[in-house]
Amino acid sequence: MNIEACYYLGYTSKVHGKQGELIIKLDVDYPEEYNKLESVLIQINKKDNSLIPFFLSNTQVQNNGTLRIKIEDVNAVDEAKLLVGKSVYLPLDTLPKLTGNQFYFHEVKDFTVTDTNLGLIGTIKQVLEYPSQSVFEIVNADGKEILVPITDEVVIDVDRENKNVIVTTPEGLVELYLD
Repeated sequence: MNIEACYYLGYTSKVHGKQGELIIKLDVDYPEEYNKLESVLIQINKKDNSLIPFFLSNTQVQNNGTLRIKIEDVNAVDEAKLLVGKSVYLPLDTLPKLTGNQFYFHEVKDFTVTDTNLGLIGTIKQVLEYPSQSVFEIVNADGKEILVPITDEVVIDVDRENKNVIVTTPEGLVELYLD
């Protein structure tokens, strides 16, 4: 499977026990939702965007937000060590559907952005994730970049049918980028 059709789940951080179990350091909001996985996709080679499916015989979310997995046919520590430090993915279609103003960052790429006061601002090029705040990187019709914070106060609605995000930006923010 190709990496573009998947989302990042985490990475294999270490071997656990003597039966070749692995610990996945999860990069998700709700680790408990991944307690009953049947398979995962692992990127064996960083230079290659292809993913290899691995079927799981057991999964268990740990108290620290990690996931202990047992891969079928990996029964020894030496075999499991070959998979340590690898990125782990799941298909995009396994994500639960979100509604209202909740969205996945990959989902709104190429959506238009309409401000409740200013009208059409532009198109989302990508979502930039910073430690303190994620922002929409928007490109307007003139090719100018506008950064809009992603907060509950700013994002009013996500219109998936029309591929449009409705926002109310702080006064003067958009104009700051256009001057």
